Amino acid sequence: MRYGCDTVNVTIHTNNSVTVEDNGRGIPVGMHKKEKLPAAEVVMTKLHAGGKFDSDSYKVSGGLHGVGISVVNALSNFLELEIYTDGKIYYQTYAKGKKTSELKIIGETEKRGTKIHFQPDMEIMNQNTYSFDILSRTCFFKQSGKNHH
Repeated sequence: MRYGCDTVNVTIHTNNSVTVEDNGRGIPVGMHKKEKLPAAEVVMTKLHAGGKFDSDSYKVSGGLHGVGISVVNALSNFLELEIYTDGKIYYQTYAKGKKTSELKIIGETEKRGTKIHFQPDMEIMNQNTYSFDILSRTCFFKQSGKNHH
């Protein structure tokens, strides 16, 4: 089975929070050998962790992973992470880049991928509106050949 992402959905909510969901393989949830933390927590909180930090993980990364998501996390009032992998839904929360809950299993699913819901910290960011055109061009550029909604 191929685990590549072919769909990225971006929702801008009326409260200026954003949800980004893909159907990729999901951020890894196992323990990171060096950091001794769940790999998802390393990806969410460490710069340059990305999808290539462990040769046993996966070789191709893009979209939500890498420097981008740890920066989004650091600049967000809150961030909710859901990972759909191995038939389970993993969930963890953050605020201003710091975890506020442990990574835990909250259910079962046949889905695969990652969903991030966040709200930018307006004490840091100086704009609270989004441009659909800029977001869609950015998504298209980063995920050329993928479906975007």
